[in-house]
Amino acid sequence: MKKYILVCISLSILCGMSKLQAQTEKHEPHNAGTGNVHVEIPVSDDRFNDYKGHFVDDLWAVYPSWASSVGYHKYDNKLVIPDAKSRDRELAFCKAQLDSLHSFKISDLSDANKTDYFLIDNQIKYIEWGIQEQRAFEWDPSGYNVSGGFADMLANDYDKLDTRLNNFYEKMAAIPAYYAAAKQNILNPTKEHTELAIEQNLGGVSVFEKDLEDALTKSGLEEATKNKIRERAKTSVAAINDFAEWLKNLNNTYPRSFRLGKGLYQRKFELEIQSSYTADEVYAFAVTHKLELHEKMYEITKKLWPKYLKSKSMPEDKLQAIRMMIDALSVKHTQPEMFQSAIEKQMPELIAFIKKKDLIYIDPSKPLVVRKEPDYMAGVAGASINAPGPYDKNGNTYYNVGSLAGWDKEKVESYLREYNHYILQILNIHEAIPGHYTQLVYANQSPSIIKSILGNNAMIEGWAVYTERMMLENGYDGDKGVSSTEASPEMWLMYYKWNLRSTCNTILDYSVHTKDMTKEAAMHLLMDEAFQQKAEAEGKWKRVSVSQVQLCCYFTGFTEIYNLREELKKKEGNKFNLKKFHEKFLSFGSAPVKYIKVMMK
Repeated sequence: MKKYILVCISLSILCGMSKLQAQTEKHEPHNAGTGNVHVEIPVSDDRFNDYKGHFVDDLWAVYPSWASSVGYHKYDNKLVIPDAKSRDRELAFCKAQLDSLHSFKISDLSDANKTDYFLIDNQIKYIEWGIQEQRAFEWDPSGYNVSGGFADMLANDYDKLDTRLNNFYEKMAAIPAYYAAAKQNILNPTKEHTELAIEQNLGGVSVFEKDLEDALTKSGLEEATKNKIRERAKTSVAAINDFAEWLKNLNNTYPRSFRLGKGLYQRKFELEIQSSYTADEVYAFAVTHKLELHEKMYEITKKLWPKYLKSKSMPEDKLQAIRMMIDALSVKHTQPEMFQSAIEKQMPELIAFIKKKDLIYIDPSKPLVVRKEPDYMAGVAGASINAPGPYDKNGNTYYNVGSLAGWDKEKVESYLREYNHYILQILNIHEAIPGHYTQLVYANQSPSIIKSILGNNAMIEGWAVYTERMMLENGYDGDKGVSSTEASPEMWLMYYKWNLRSTCNTILDYSVHTKDMTKEAAMHLLMDEAFQQKAEAEGKWKRVSVSQVQLCCYFTGFTEIYNLREELKKKEGNKFNLKKFHEKFLSFGSAPVKYIKVMMK
C-alpha cells in the first residue's frame, strides 16, 4: 500500500503521548470491583512487574494449551474440558485480574508498562466478551479440535522425546470428555463451521496414528509403555471420529448464520484489532484505496501492453485491460510438484538481498523449516507460519505450504496462476523473510512477556504487508539478483494486485459480516475487482465464512505502520535510518502499533 492513500484521506495515528494520556483518563479513576471508589496509591514499576508475573502464572494455569503453544511446558499433560465449569473458572479469573489490575494508577507507570496495562485489560475484556456475548462455543464446532496441540508435542524438540510422549499419554486421557463436553455445548452451529470441524478433526487423526507411531519408534520407552500409549491413542481416535460422525448426523434444523452481525463485529474489531480507527473508518479507507490501486495498475498496464499484448487492442474498460495484462504475466509460474521447492529456493535469496541492502538483522541461529501443511490445519489458508513461543526461543519456525495433491488439473492451474512467479516472491516476503518469520523471532526477544504472549494480530499482519512494499521500494526483484536497485514494472503490477488482496480482505470481511454481502457479490469483488483466480476467490469465501475480523488485520496494521514510518522520516530527515527503524519497531514485541508509536517518540 502506498503513502498517498494515507495522505489523501487525512489519516493520522496516535499523536505521541497524548493518546496514552487519553487512554489513562479513560481508565481512571477505577472501581476495583468492591462497589466503592478505589483510593489510588502511586505505585512503582517494580510492583507492576511483580503483578505481571503473577498474571502470567495464573493465565497459564487457566489456559494450559495456550501455555504450551508459547513454549511454557509446565502444563503439557493438561487438557481443559470445555464445559460450563471451565467457563466459570475463566470468568472468575477475569474478575480477579481486573480487580488487581485496576488497583494501579496508570500515570505512575512507565510507557512500556502503560502498554502492558492496556494489553492485559483488553485481553481480559476480550475473554469475557467471548464467553458472555459472542458465545462461539455454541455455534462454532471448529473450535473443538485437539490435534494441533498434540502435534506440536511430537514436532518440537523442547524436551526429551520420552518425556514428551509421557505427557502426550497423560493428556490424551481427557480427550473423550473433551468431545463429550463439545457435544453438550453445541446448540445451533453454522453449516460452514460444522463442515470445517469435520474436515479438520478427521485430518487430525493422523497425529494419533502415523505421527505418534513414528515418534514411538524413535523413543526409548519400554514396549509395554508404548503399547499403553497406542491403546489410549485408539480411544482418542475413536472419540475424534465419533465427534465428526455426530456432527455429520446432527439434526440442525435452524443453523445460525455464519455472519457475525454488525454489533458483535464492531466490538470484536475493537477488542481484536486494537486500532486507533473504527471498523467503519477502516472499511471506508479500503474502498478508497481500492480505486487508487486500480489507477496505478492501469498506468503500468499501458506501459507493458506493447511488450506483452501488442497484437491486441487495449480495451477501453480499465479493469478489463488490467485483467488481460495480469493474465498474460500469470502464465509464468512453477509446476505443482515444484511448488514447495520453489518456496524453499527463495529463502536464501531473500536473506542475501536483505543483507546486501542492510535492511534488518536476520538471526541465522533461528531455523526456518519449510514443510507441507499438516492435515489438521487444512481448509483455511494455503500458507502460514508456526513460530516457537517466547519460552521456546530456539525451537523451529515452520513455514506451512498447502499441498496440491488430489486437485484436478483446472484447479491446480488456477492456483498456480494466482501464486505465479511474481506473486510467489511477495508471498514469501510476507510469510517468511522479512515478514512473519522475522517479526516473530524479534517478538520472542522482547523484554516484556506480555507483549509477546498478547501479541496484536493487526501489528503482526500489518508488518508482513509492510515488508512487501518495503522490499520493492528497495529494489527487490528475484529476476535481477541481490544488486537490483529497481523492481520491474511486472513486479510492481503484481505487487499492486497482491496489495488489492489485503485491501479487499477488509472490504469483504466487513461487507459479509455487517452488510449481508452475497457470495455472488463477493466473487465479483475478488475476481473482477481484485483480479484473483477462481480457486483463490473460492478459498477466500470459505475463509470469510468461518472467520471474522481477522481479514481486516492486514490493511489496518499496515496503514498504521506505514504512516508511522513516513512520519518519522519527515521528522528525522537525513538522520532517518531504515534498518534502525525496523529493529527498534520490532523490539517492542507484537504490541498494537498505536502503543509502539508512543514508545518510539
